[in-house]
Amino acid sequence: MTSTTESYPPIEDRYVSLLWAEAEMAEELALLHAQLFDPAWDANALRDLLADPGVSALVAKVRLRELGPPVPIGFAIGRVAADEAEVLTIGVTTPFQRRGIGLKLANGLLRAVATSGAKRLFLEVAKGNAAALGLYHSLGFKEVGRRQGYYKGPDGSSADALTLGLDLTSKP
Repeated sequence: MTSTTESYPPIEDRYVSLLWAEAEMAEELALLHAQLFDPAWDANALRDLLADPGVSALVAKVRLRELGPPVPIGFAIGRVAADEAEVLTIGVTTPFQRRGIGLKLANGLLRAVATSGAKRLFLEVAKGNAAALGLYHSLGFKEVGRRQGYYKGPDGSSADALTLGLDLTSKP
């Protein structure tokens, strides 16, 4: 399968890797997180999080040239507690969005938390984040709650957070 956007050439699947993210990757993940979120999580917070045995984390890397080193372009971090799990954060850097990387990360995290014994997976997403909502709905997530004005923008604006849930027991 090959994914495309209008402004960037296709990325062949053979050039995309999902790797387990460990605590020693905290600096790398903090740089990625800062490109996507405000406020961003710092390396110390990520290092502590990644050291938690209930946390599963993946990083997506792409090889931009056949002989070049792989470059980190996205991540997904989730946590399992008892038989429930939550997506803590997931993101793909702008040039690589809408190219199937988010779907690969989400599916990888789904498998990881299900293997850890989770029966339900939850996440929160801004109501106006159409791309993320499209991804989550395509995976079977349903709205189970809403937090009004939960996300605060740098300009003082606010956005509702939708809480979505997925029954992992019905997934193949």
